[in-house]
Amino acid sequence: MEEYAYILDYLSQGVPGGNFGKKEPVCYALGSEEFKLFELVPKANVIVNIGDRVYIGKDADKRTVIDHVKRRVGPSDLTHGATAELEYCVNEIVLANQSRFIRFFNEAEPISMRKHLLEELPGLGKKTMMAILDERSKNGHFKDFKDLSERAVVKNPEKLISARIVLEITDNDRKRYLFVSK
Repeated sequence: MEEYAYILDYLSQGVPGGNFGKKEPVCYALGSEEFKLFELVPKANVIVNIGDRVYIGKDADKRTVIDHVKRRVGPSDLTHGATAELEYCVNEIVLANQSRFIRFFNEAEPISMRKHLLEELPGLGKKTMMAILDERSKNGHFKDFKDLSERAVVKNPEKLISARIVLEITDNDRKRYLFVSK
């Protein structure tokens, strides 16, 4: 269950549409653990900034910005602004949780005789995968993204992880989910 989320977009006048009743402001947000998408209702008279990390868990006392979770949404429900912000928020989550994501590079195993789990990352080919595996077997686990970049010559490993997460969030027909909870 998500405890915290990052604000992707804030609509102070509510969702545009045909409902002419009272419109409440809403936020679109991305959960920081399972990468679930939410429509949230902020508390009255609070300032909501795009990119903010807010508490959405069950403890009402900790909820200083968000009143309640209205519903879970899919990628097609997001506004254009929220979709544009998605990649930045995912990257921020990945950088804030390096140990969680470097574990993927340290523990990834073959999927089959012909494919390795590391190859599921967009932009990572066989040569780079072999360099990571060789370095990992010779000199042990990687400490962080900088260590991985220096030892296995992988440029911006955090961007490889972020690209995979965005792909899993936006594409509902994935065969394999590595980071996103469905």
